[in-house]
Amino acid sequence: MSESPRSIVVIGGGFSGAMVTAHLLRRSHDPALRVTLVNKSGPLARGVAYGTRHSDHVLNVPAGRMSAFPGEEDHFLRFAQARIPSTTGGAFVPRTLYGDYLGSIVEEAAQQVPGRFEAVSDEAREVRWNADTSRARVTLASGRVLEAEHVVLALGNYTPSNPSLPDPSAFASARYVRDPWAPGALANVRPDEPVLLIGTGLTMLDVALQVASVARSAPLVAISRRGLTPLPHRDHGAPPSYGHLPPDLVAGEPSAVDYLRAVRRHTRQLARAGIDWREVVASLRPVTSRLWQALSTRERARFLRHLRPYWDVHRHRVAPELWQRFHALRETGQLDVHAARLLGLAEVSGGIDATFRLRGRKEQATFRAGWVINCTGPEGDVRALKDPLLSSLMADGYVRADALGLGLDVDDSLSLLTRDGTPSPWLSLVGPLLKGTWWEATAVPELRVHASRLAARLAGSA
Repeated sequence: MSESPRSIVVIGGGFSGAMVTAHLLRRSHDPALRVTLVNKSGPLARGVAYGTRHSDHVLNVPAGRMSAFPGEEDHFLRFAQARIPSTTGGAFVPRTLYGDYLGSIVEEAAQQVPGRFEAVSDEAREVRWNADTSRARVTLASGRVLEAEHVVLALGNYTPSNPSLPDPSAFASARYVRDPWAPGALANVRPDEPVLLIGTGLTMLDVALQVASVARSAPLVAISRRGLTPLPHRDHGAPPSYGHLPPDLVAGEPSAVDYLRAVRRHTRQLARAGIDWREVVASLRPVTSRLWQALSTRERARFLRHLRPYWDVHRHRVAPELWQRFHALRETGQLDVHAARLLGLAEVSGGIDATFRLRGRKEQATFRAGWVINCTGPEGDVRALKDPLLSSLMADGYVRADALGLGLDVDDSLSLLTRDGTPSPWLSLVGPLLKGTWWEATAVPELRVHASRLAARLAGSA
């Protein structure tokens, strides 16, 4: 194995960046190693997922399954119990607590190797390799330049894109919220103002519960093409079983429709025996990346176009107590959810008129909203991003988007591929932008493995 780099810059301070940093500091036996973590979003190890402090925003996975370390399954549970003694393995705890947890991991690792870690609150704008010095130059928004022998991109999720509409002028309105996770984004939404939520997934559920936390006199309306809403975890919080994989799935034809048929067939069979569909979804998890990689680009595109919304609501579930409160909003008429296509937004005095067509109908409907909130989730196509760093890296040929734009191309060691497909010796990737390669690259159980693997390689202890 080649000699490990002595200076590493990690760009991104969410889960993946924090854990790569912690692993590097804990594993490296080189006293000359220096790690710099560049984080543009404020507090370390927060990001979009764990930066919220609203009481309704809890983890979507029980505490007993949220350890940041592979092989130490109760690591987070012990941390949570030290702060909230009543926490059980099946509890869904506040997301802010998990941010505290990740921050403590980095701090503890840094304390063990004094002087070898620096956290920089700034935005990386450009990364370029200097062949003369065999070092990368990372230029920050402040003008500061960092030099390193290796750079790790640990980029997280990006601001939602605006819906595609013939007239985009309403997006400039102060009553349109493009990013509901931006600090103070929902602070001015009053309970007597009707709200339109674009999107009906996990972000919509979080936003609906937040704006409904104060008694409302005006309605909430949520729309998406299919009108699918999040599904709950089981109430008892028991660990999932992984023994219910459809027997003909892996050996079958690698196509989206054949995968679907195999899962449906097996789920119906198990249902007759009283086995919950969640057990089948859990059993898919260890082989999901393998199934994804077996698909051709055409079949992956077909999955994204037709099946992804159904996969998301079954795979990414919410805490039962939150789902009950969400269900109550619908039952009491405070929230209406529709399968509909958004046709236009037009700013009017005191609000925005939204025009949409309900699924299965020809006529159009109009809803006058005091606020329109984009709940479609993070931008999913890296080719559409207006990010200075990614734009620079792509323009210089240091990285390339995967075939569907879900993320960036990497090899099996997590080295980024250049424009011509050559693995970079100095640039690596962890985090959600691995989705194009592995698909499962957004949840802790997968992200923690990627972070650990990459750190082991860079620290020279793989």
